[in-house]
Amino acid sequence: MTAQPPEPSPRPAPSGELRASHDDREAVVERLRDAAAEGRIDLDELDSRLEQALTSRTYAELAVLTADLPGASSPQSLPPLVLKGGMHGASRGPGCWDVPGHVVARGGMGGVKLDFTRTRCRLTEVAVEAHGEMAGVTIVIPDSWAVDTTGMDPGIGGLKDRTTPDRLPGTPLIRLTGSGGMAGVVIRHPGRWERRKLRGNPV
Repeated sequence: MTAQPPEPSPRPAPSGELRASHDDREAVVERLRDAAAEGRIDLDELDSRLEQALTSRTYAELAVLTADLPGASSPQSLPPLVLKGGMHGASRGPGCWDVPGHVVARGGMGGVKLDFTRTRCRLTEVAVEAHGEMAGVTIVIPDSWAVDTTGMDPGIGGLKDRTTPDRLPGTPLIRLTGSGGMAGVVIRHPGRWERRKLRGNPV
Protein backbone atom coordinates (compact mmCIF):
# COMPACT_ATOMS: atom_id res chain seq x y z
CA MET A 1 0.00 0.00 0.00
CA THR A 2 1.44 3.32 -1.07
CA ALA A 3 1.71 5.92 1.67
CA GLN A 4 -0.26 9.07 0.97
CA PRO A 5 1.72 12.33 1.06
CA PRO A 6 0.75 14.54 3.99
CA GLU A 7 -1.70 17.29 3.21
CA PRO A 8 -0.05 20.72 3.13
CA SER A 9 -0.63 22.86 6.20
CA PRO A 10 -2.88 25.85 5.63
CA ARG A 11 -0.95 29.03 5.06
CA PRO A 12 -1.41 31.71 7.71
CA ALA A 13 -3.51 34.65 6.61
CA PRO A 14 -1.69 37.91 5.88
CA SER A 15 -1.64 40.13 8.95
CA GLY A 16 -4.11 42.58 7.44
CA GLU A 17 -6.67 39.84 6.91
CA LEU A 18 -6.58 38.65 10.52
CA ARG A 19 -9.78 39.16 12.46
CA ALA A 20 -9.87 42.21 14.72
CA SER A 21 -10.99 41.94 18.35
CA HIS A 22 -13.25 44.23 20.38
CA ASP A 23 -10.14 45.75 21.96
CA ASP A 24 -8.66 46.47 18.52
CA ARG A 25 -11.83 48.27 17.47
CA GLU A 26 -11.98 50.23 20.73
CA ALA A 27 -8.37 51.36 20.30
CA VAL A 28 -9.19 52.77 16.85
CA VAL A 29 -12.33 54.45 18.20
CA GLU A 30 -10.23 56.15 20.89
CA ARG A 31 -7.65 57.30 18.31
CA LEU A 32 -10.39 58.75 16.09
CA ARG A 33 -11.92 60.65 19.00
CA ASP A 34 -8.50 62.04 19.90
CA ALA A 35 -8.03 63.13 16.27
CA ALA A 36 -11.37 64.95 16.33
CA ALA A 37 -10.43 66.69 19.59
CA GLU A 38 -7.15 67.76 17.97
CA GLY A 39 -9.06 69.22 15.00
CA ARG A 40 -7.68 66.73 12.48
CA ILE A 41 -11.11 65.47 11.39
CA ASP A 42 -14.53 67.14 11.66
CA LEU A 43 -17.54 65.74 13.48
CA ASP A 44 -19.28 64.41 10.35
CA GLU A 45 -16.16 62.49 9.36
CA LEU A 46 -15.74 61.29 12.93
CA ASP A 47 -19.26 59.82 12.94
CA SER A 48 -18.62 58.09 9.62
CA ARG A 49 -15.30 56.61 10.71
CA LEU A 50 -16.63 55.52 14.08
CA GLU A 51 -19.42 53.59 12.38
CA GLN A 52 -16.89 51.89 10.11
CA ALA A 53 -14.57 51.11 13.04
CA LEU A 54 -17.32 49.43 15.04
CA THR A 55 -18.27 47.22 12.09
CA SER A 56 -14.75 46.42 10.87
CA ARG A 57 -13.85 42.75 10.83
CA THR A 58 -10.12 42.77 9.99
CA TYR A 59 -6.96 44.70 10.81
CA ALA A 60 -6.82 45.96 7.23
CA GLU A 61 -10.27 47.52 7.49
CA LEU A 62 -9.27 49.25 10.73
CA ALA A 63 -5.92 50.45 9.35
CA VAL A 64 -7.62 52.42 6.58
CA LEU A 65 -9.47 54.54 9.14
CA THR A 66 -6.29 55.91 10.75
CA ALA A 67 -3.90 55.76 7.78
CA ASP A 68 -3.97 59.57 7.33
CA LEU A 69 -3.51 60.34 11.05
CA PRO A 70 -0.19 60.77 12.87
CA GLY A 71 0.81 57.65 14.75
CA ALA A 72 0.11 57.73 18.46
CA SER A 73 2.97 57.07 20.83
CA SER A 74 3.09 53.44 21.86
CA PRO A 75 3.05 52.71 25.60
CA GLN A 76 6.45 51.04 25.25
CA SER A 77 7.94 54.32 24.00
CA LEU A 78 6.77 56.33 27.02
CA PRO A 79 9.48 57.16 29.56
CA PRO A 80 9.20 55.67 33.06
CA LEU A 81 6.93 57.57 35.44
CA VAL A 82 8.80 58.48 38.65
CA LEU A 83 6.91 59.84 41.67
CA LYS A 84 8.80 61.05 44.75
CA GLY A 85 6.92 61.86 47.94
CA GLY A 86 9.58 64.26 49.20
CA MET A 87 8.42 66.50 52.08
CA HIS A 88 4.92 67.24 50.78
CA GLY A 89 3.82 64.03 49.03
CA ALA A 90 3.00 63.24 45.42
CA SER A 91 0.18 61.59 43.52
CA ARG A 92 -0.93 60.60 40.04
CA GLY A 93 -4.60 60.07 39.23
CA PRO A 94 -7.47 59.43 39.47
CA GLY A 95 -7.72 61.50 36.29
CA CYS A 96 -7.12 59.97 32.88
CA TRP A 97 -3.42 59.45 32.07
CA ASP A 98 -1.35 57.22 29.82
CA VAL A 99 0.38 54.38 31.64
CA PRO A 100 4.01 53.63 30.70
CA GLY A 101 5.53 50.19 31.05
CA HIS A 102 7.51 51.14 34.17
CA VAL A 103 6.44 53.21 37.18
CA VAL A 104 8.60 54.07 40.21
CA ALA A 105 7.04 55.41 43.42
CA ARG A 106 9.15 56.55 46.38
CA GLY A 107 7.19 57.48 49.50
CA GLY A 108 9.78 59.83 51.02
CA MET A 109 8.53 61.93 53.96
CA GLY A 110 5.19 62.89 52.39
CA GLY A 111 3.94 59.67 50.82
CA VAL A 112 2.79 58.74 47.33
CA LYS A 113 -0.62 57.73 45.97
CA LEU A 114 -0.82 56.08 42.55
CA ASP A 115 -4.35 55.69 41.16
CA PHE A 116 -4.90 53.61 38.01
CA THR A 117 -8.72 53.68 38.06
CA ARG A 118 -9.13 55.98 35.04
CA THR A 119 -5.96 55.38 33.12
CA ARG A 120 -5.48 54.62 29.45
CA CYS A 121 -3.46 51.41 29.54
CA ARG A 122 -2.79 49.35 26.40
CA LEU A 123 -0.23 47.10 28.09
CA THR A 124 -0.73 43.56 29.29
CA GLU A 125 1.71 44.11 32.16
CA VAL A 126 2.95 47.17 34.06
CA ALA A 127 6.07 47.05 36.24
CA VAL A 128 5.55 49.12 39.39
CA GLU A 129 8.54 49.62 41.68
CA ALA A 130 7.35 50.92 45.04
CA HIS A 131 9.48 52.00 47.99
CA GLY A 132 7.47 52.88 51.10
CA GLU A 133 10.33 54.71 52.85
CA MET A 134 9.12 56.97 55.71
CA ALA A 135 5.53 57.76 54.63
CA GLY A 136 4.44 54.83 52.46
CA VAL A 137 2.97 54.24 49.01
CA THR A 138 -0.69 53.54 48.21
CA ILE A 139 -1.62 52.01 44.84
CA VAL A 140 -5.24 51.82 43.64
CA ILE A 141 -6.17 49.56 40.71
CA PRO A 142 -9.53 48.83 39.02
CA ASP A 143 -11.51 45.79 40.15
CA SER A 144 -10.76 44.00 36.87
CA TRP A 145 -6.97 44.28 37.27
CA ALA A 146 -4.75 41.93 39.28
CA VAL A 147 -1.34 42.16 40.91
CA ASP A 148 1.70 39.90 41.29
CA THR A 149 3.55 40.73 44.52
CA THR A 150 6.07 37.87 44.52
CA GLY A 151 8.92 40.26 43.73
CA MET A 152 8.14 42.60 46.63
CA ASP A 153 10.21 42.87 49.83
CA PRO A 154 7.77 43.85 52.62
CA GLY A 155 10.46 45.48 54.73
CA ILE A 156 9.61 46.75 58.21
CA GLY A 157 6.41 48.52 57.13
CA GLY A 158 5.03 45.49 55.31
CA LEU A 159 2.94 44.94 52.21
CA LYS A 160 -0.86 45.01 52.38
CA ASP A 161 -2.43 43.41 49.31
CA ARG A 162 -6.18 44.06 49.47
CA THR A 163 -6.92 43.15 45.87
CA THR A 164 -8.84 40.20 44.46
CA PRO A 165 -7.37 37.74 41.93
CA ASP A 166 -10.36 38.16 39.58
CA ARG A 167 -8.52 39.58 36.59
CA LEU A 168 -10.61 40.02 33.45
CA PRO A 169 -9.19 38.99 30.04
CA GLY A 170 -7.38 41.83 28.29
CA THR A 171 -6.72 43.85 31.44
CA PRO A 172 -3.24 44.64 32.77
CA LEU A 173 -1.31 42.75 35.41
CA ILE A 174 0.65 44.89 37.88
CA ARG A 175 4.04 43.33 38.69
CA LEU A 176 4.95 44.91 41.99
CA THR A 177 8.56 45.07 43.17
CA GLY A 178 10.49 47.22 45.62
CA SER A 179 10.42 47.44 49.40
CA GLY A 180 7.91 48.39 52.06
CA GLY A 181 10.52 50.43 53.93
CA MET A 182 9.46 51.94 57.25
CA ALA A 183 5.86 52.82 56.37
CA GLY A 184 4.92 50.02 53.97
CA VAL A 185 3.09 49.69 50.67
CA VAL A 186 -0.65 49.19 50.18
CA ILE A 187 -2.25 48.01 46.95
CA ARG A 188 -6.04 47.85 46.77
CA HIS A 189 -9.18 48.41 44.73
CA PRO A 190 -11.19 51.67 45.08
CA GLY A 191 -12.83 52.29 48.43
CA ARG A 192 -16.43 53.35 49.04
CA TRP A 193 -15.85 57.08 48.70
CA GLU A 194 -13.64 56.63 45.65
CA ARG A 195 -16.35 54.53 44.01
CA ARG A 196 -18.90 57.23 44.73
CA LYS A 197 -16.70 59.80 42.99
CA LEU A 198 -16.25 57.49 40.01
CA ARG A 199 -20.01 57.06 39.68
CA GLY A 200 -20.55 60.81 39.96
CA ASN A 201 -17.91 61.55 37.32
CA PRO A 202 -18.02 58.63 34.89
CA VAL A 203 -15.85 60.31 32.25
